[in-house]
Amino acid sequence: MTFDIKKTKIPGCYEIIPMRFRDERGSFTKTFHKDIFLKNDLEVQFAEDFYSISQTGVIRGLHFQLPPNDHVKMVYCLSGEVMDVVVDLRVGSRTYGLYETFELTAEKANIVYIPRGLAHGFYVCEGPAIVVYKASTVHAPETDYGLHWDSLNIPWPNRTPIISQRDSRFPPFHQFSSPFSFQEE
Repeated sequence: MTFDIKKTKIPGCYEIIPMRFRDERGSFTKTFHKDIFLKNDLEVQFAEDFYSISQTGVIRGLHFQLPPNDHVKMVYCLSGEVMDVVVDLRVGSRTYGLYETFELTAEKANIVYIPRGLAHGFYVCEGPAIVVYKASTVHAPETDYGLHWDSLNIPWPNRTPIISQRDSRFPPFHQFSSPFSFQEE
């Protein structure tokens, strides 16, 4: 089993398409392989895994952790369908302030690899959606932060989503002073 690792317009952010084995029982998918990730200069030291279950119409995000607890994240969808979004917050990046979207589904089994310095969020197009996150640092509430979901002209499918009170209070992008800087790969 191997992976198709596709570059995106945002440096260091990849869409990973794993090989899937299918037979009369169903399917089998490998989401991580240390040697393949090392060969492609991807993070292999992950400290925490978690998942969310969300109904149709929910937006979660745009979330990230501030330094020194910033992290690499891998995200994939086990059921349902989500529009996944990443935003480059790294000062000096040619894509600073730009976003990229991905359609994540269990059927596609695709994974978004998110480097440090990017905000992440998603909209549930078809729920319930189970979204799995793999992070290179342990969640630190004191550095957990976010941006307001509608501050970057992202083409969300719904202009009146279900959103948490916490997410609704995040500042817009233009008021955020980024501590992240871009480092060439």
